[in-house]
Amino acid sequence: MKIEDLFRNNTVTAAAIAAGAALLAPMVLPLLAGVTRPLARTALKSGIIVYEKTREAVAELGEAFDDLVAEAKAELAQKQAAAAGVAETVTVAAASNTDTPAP
Repeated sequence: MKIEDLFRNNTVTAAAIAAGAALLAPMVLPLLAGVTRPLARTALKSGIIVYEKTREAVAELGEAFDDLVAEAKAELAQKQAAAAGVAETVTVAAASNTDTPAP
């Protein structure tokens, strides 16, 4: 049986990889921790900055939407007031026509 035949079996390959990782982990992890910690810190800082900028943009968008809603409500109120004024004028005119005797 050749050694290449052993590594064709997935179980043996997985066991060999696990054993190698177990032997190398005590040496590699401290090196990786020294490299990954600054990278993780930088990624977190970038995430915080993106979060803050997004929060500001959403707040500005909310304010713009509130302004738009207020303008729409004001226009509706103005139209309703104008319509009520026209209706009142018509009602007053109709009432004044019935008060005077016909010639």
